Amino acid sequence: MNGLMIMLIAIVVLAAAYLLYGRWLAKTWGIDPEAKTPACEMEDGVDYVPADRGVVFGHQFASIAGAAAINGPIQAAVFGWLPVLLWCLLGGVFFGAVQDFSAMYASVKNKGHTIGFIIEMYVGKIGKKLFLAFCWLFSILVIAAFVDIVAGTFNGYEADGTLIAANASVATTSILFILAAVGLGFFLKYVSMPSGVNTAIAIALLIACVVVGLSLPIYQSTGFWHLFVFIYIFIASVVPAWALLQPRDYLNSYLLIVMILASVIGIIAYNPEMNLPVFTSFCVDGSYLFPTLFVTVACGAISGFHALISSGTASKQIKNEHDMLPVSFGAMLLEVMLAVIALVTVGFLATGSTLPEGNPPQIFASAIAIFLTKLGIPESTSSTLILLAVSAFALTSLDSVARIGRLSFQEFFFDADTDTSHLSLLVRICSNKYFATALTLVLAYALAKIGYTNIWPLFGSANQLLGALSLVACAVFLKHTHRRGFMLWFPMVCMIAITFTALTQKIFTLSGDLLTAASTDFFGDCLQLVFAVLLLALGVVVAVMGIRRLTEPVDPSARSCGESVKE
Repeated sequence: MNGLMIMLIAIVVLAAAYLLYGRWLAKTWGIDPEAKTPACEMEDGVDYVPADRGVVFGHQFASIAGAAAINGPIQAAVFGWLPVLLWCLLGGVFFGAVQDFSAMYASVKNKGHTIGFIIEMYVGKIGKKLFLAFCWLFSILVIAAFVDIVAGTFNGYEADGTLIAANASVATTSILFILAAVGLGFFLKYVSMPSGVNTAIAIALLIACVVVGLSLPIYQSTGFWHLFVFIYIFIASVVPAWALLQPRDYLNSYLLIVMILASVIGIIAYNPEMNLPVFTSFCVDGSYLFPTLFVTVACGAISGFHALISSGTASKQIKNEHDMLPVSFGAMLLEVMLAVIALVTVGFLATGSTLPEGNPPQIFASAIAIFLTKLGIPESTSSTLILLAVSAFALTSLDSVARIGRLSFQEFFFDADTDTSHLSLLVRICSNKYFATALTLVLAYALAKIGYTNIWPLFGSANQLLGALSLVACAVFLKHTHRRGFMLWFPMVCMIAITFTALTQKIFTLSGDLLTAASTDFFGDCLQLVFAVLLLALGVVVAVMGIRRLTEPVDPSARSCGESVKE
């Protein structure tokens, strides 16, 4: 089977999933277009900021479609293209999209609260505390992995000192994007213009940034870009959403969608062969198909990180409940499409069962650039633009996850009934957004030095376990508000089994390396081991508490606190 046929199958499956399954879920759970959403009811100009559907979709998609949607499928392709394709399509529809939609739905129906507060409301305060601790540790992992990926795409030097013009141009353009986003944010807030005019301005800014970036490359080392990105995300996580988060995501969404459309057109024009075998083996280099495939693909099928975005930032921007389905379910299906395209690129460049050299973003950009030569576009130009889009994916995800890590740490010190007027000095310090952000980023910086290739297996396991816990929380919410939630049970059980197995294996591997002195990075492996043990312990306790609550009788009078009276 060639790459074009694979892509066409994916398009048909995903379109049918949205029109049939997605709309059925919305009808089953209930959507009230007349309800006042949390963004409108609790608008504060910082986190609760109502926005048009296109803007929120741009934020959601740009945040969730990080480098993971490209990295995961390419790394998992060692098992062959068919297992990856099946997991992306089936997992993306019945696991990932359902999780994203249910997390956003539960949050909007509960005053825009995060999954952590939903756990407090329907499971208990201890469950919420443990879940928030899990989210905070997970956010540190995500930040460390993605910062290393972004710094790598900005790195202007080869190991021998040779200049890398494409990376340097990507760095310049990304910096210009940030500056343009700030200007656009103030424009959108204080100048009322038709949406068509706003779109034209956003596209013009994008083009200007790309043109200037290609002309004025900035050459700096990976170490410099590590520091730069951490300083940037510190600022991005504490400023009001309208000033940077929303407009940057709005700008990037156009770039990312254009990249996906260009990739689709390139595949159609080139009709690439899949040089990768359909299936290689159940065990590759000591890693077994179960659970490795399911935690490596990560965001291409299901991602707990998506639940944090859906309930942590996007739900606070939803202007109308009708927007929830396209923003959450729709954005996830579009990310699955990106994962399938990534699979086609690695399948095309592979030599038998041997994957091409280079990191996943480079593999992706190289293949798409070759496809686009059929349209007369120079390979060097398209490769640079694709790398730019990939770095935009990762940098935008960092904006959101740094904010979520900060919010998780702050929320850990509060309960629904906390008297905020009588807080101890310690709580006031820990709940300060600047302190919470700084502590999160300092730990992430230490972990980033290990490198994303070492962090990725742990990130994938923690990410999928977070997905399992989010499914547990949403299932409890649906049951205790008298809505049908049986569609969450099978994904929930599967993800618990997959992630507990993967984390246990990771702990045994790290422990063995440390005990036998086989570790090549003692500090890094110790740090990973501590994270793995904490994540597994927290995950087990929260899962047990949630499942116990899920099997208890339902209080007939229970309903969600932020839910509209009209159903």
